[in-house]
Amino acid sequence: MSDKNITTPPSALVPTALTTPDAVAIISFVTHSAEETTAWGREFAQRLTAPALVLLTGDLGTGKTTLTKGIVAGLGAANENDVTSPTFTLVHVYGKSKKVFHADLYRIESFRDFETLGMEDMFDEPAIAILEWSERFPLEAPWPQVRIRLEHLGQDQRRITVY
Repeated sequence: MSDKNITTPPSALVPTALTTPDAVAIISFVTHSAEETTAWGREFAQRLTAPALVLLTGDLGTGKTTLTKGIVAGLGAANENDVTSPTFTLVHVYGKSKKVFHADLYRIESFRDFETLGMEDMFDEPAIAILEWSERFPLEAPWPQVRIRLEHLGQDQRRITVY
């Protein structure tokens, strides 16, 4: 798997195949700043169609919320500056007519913890749900899923892998 520089247009890095639930694709590239990560998120958002789960994984400080800022802004649900980490609130909801749920599962240790989030309402109507720390609580949901792994490579560089 080879790295692609973010100077490649982000839309070229997100295959149409990701919109079909049975497709398997792996793309990996490196961003060199928070701005590039956010910009890629904005472009990536243009390829998302509700309903969809965007499952983010990666260690602390790898850019999950930074990427989410771009996705939420790209979907037109909120301004990038209004998107914050839901670490303590656990769930943020952005948008009015087309909702985007942004949840942080870092503090979720059991199914009971997950139930307290009230996210079951999320599945009542098509939406985009972005879940940070999704590896902490594997979800089975009827919606198509896109998994994105972020890795810190040093300084401001992040590897983003979509699969």
